[in-house]
Amino acid sequence: MNAQLRVEHVEKYYGAGGLFGSVTKALDDVSFSVERGEFVGVMGPSGSGKTTLLNVISTLDTVSAGRIWLDGRDASRLKEREIARFRRENLGFIFQEYNLLESLTLRENIALALSICGRAAGEIPAQVERSACQLGIGEVLDRFPWEVSGGQRQRCACARAIASRPGLILADEPTGALDSQAAQMLMETLSDMNARLPATILMVTHDAFSASYCRRILFLKDGRIFSELLRGDKDRRTFFGEILDVMALLGGSGPQAFLSPGSAPAKREALP
Repeated sequence: MNAQLRVEHVEKYYGAGGLFGSVTKALDDVSFSVERGEFVGVMGPSGSGKTTLLNVISTLDTVSAGRIWLDGRDASRLKEREIARFRRENLGFIFQEYNLLESLTLRENIALALSICGRAAGEIPAQVERSACQLGIGEVLDRFPWEVSGGQRQRCACARAIASRPGLILADEPTGALDSQAAQMLMETLSDMNARLPATILMVTHDAFSASYCRRILFLKDGRIFSELLRGDKDRRTFFGEILDVMALLGGSGPQAFLSPGSAPAKREALP
């Protein structure tokens, strides 16, 4: 086994202690590893620690205790001046909001990310084309974000994330702002990226449909790992049903406990 990411006994506290202070324990002794080329999902009810976990792995926040290792480097002990470079060289990000610059074309958005990563100017055009074609947006590269669909904007965000070939791609609710058809296209794209590049992906999601594309799912509850689900040789419909069963057990009141405002409840009939 070739662990690319190792999370070891991580704890995260918020708030101030003392006589009148209160402390919230967002992560409580969380340990797991992600092997190179894996596609791992993280699920759990609101307030379970999913976002906090993603934030400490991405170095957007610091751990209170424990260690986080990425490609053998202790990411939890980086100095302030090292963090920005570490993110550029090792991590790719896909957010629910596309975070594209509206004044730049899709081509320019991807190229800008490569330029910030320090890629040689002469190499950037070919890297942009390669990433865009892998994600099926080669024909719209010279359009602005407001001229393309939400699904195409999100695929541009994916192309931007993979263009520099990061060691780990972190996806935070990547289908949250998409309709069902665009969400399916995006998840098929991520699954294909995982299989062909291969890209190592860690994805936080509320959505059982999106999670069914993962190969393994970690379920959090009250800041701790509650359960782990492996897809193995199961088809996606079977895996989807197992995810719903764990969601019902974990949430106490069914899949609705996982949903963000405006989301639709997951149903077993959602898969063809």
